[in-house]
Amino acid sequence: MVKVGINGFGRIGRLVLRAALSKGVEVVAVNDPFLDVNYMVYLFKFDSTHGRYKGCVNSDGKNLVVDGKTIAVYQEKDPAQIPWGKHGADYVVESTGVFTTVEKAKKHIDGGAKKVIISAPSADAPMYVCGVNLDAYNPDDPV
Repeated sequence: MVKVGINGFGRIGRLVLRAALSKGVEVVAVNDPFLDVNYMVYLFKFDSTHGRYKGCVNSDGKNLVVDGKTIAVYQEKDPAQIPWGKHGADYVVESTGVFTTVEKAKKHIDGGAKKVIISAPSADAPMYVCGVNLDAYNPDDPV
């Protein structure tokens, strides 16, 4: 099973979590330096854009628990300090809008991620669009 980490739990990060859960992808960790776990629970449960989450969402005091699955929560500002490797993250979705260059996104790899997907436009990272240029994707690129 693919394991995913999410950096940034704003609108995009919450949408990534919903999509991952609906497709059976295991989300192993979420990082957002500006949100505590209880506020994450509230934002995910009562999303003003995507509506109320129909499953069960709560916390155990330090982790997010969604439909009985525990997701580690971190509040690190430096992506290299997030222990993605400890959780076996195959991919990290960079959804803060801050770490959008290859150099900055690679800090997630320093934290143990195998690959990084940037959700926002990047000045230097390759961009792939399904149905347009997905055939140009190089699986050897870490970002």
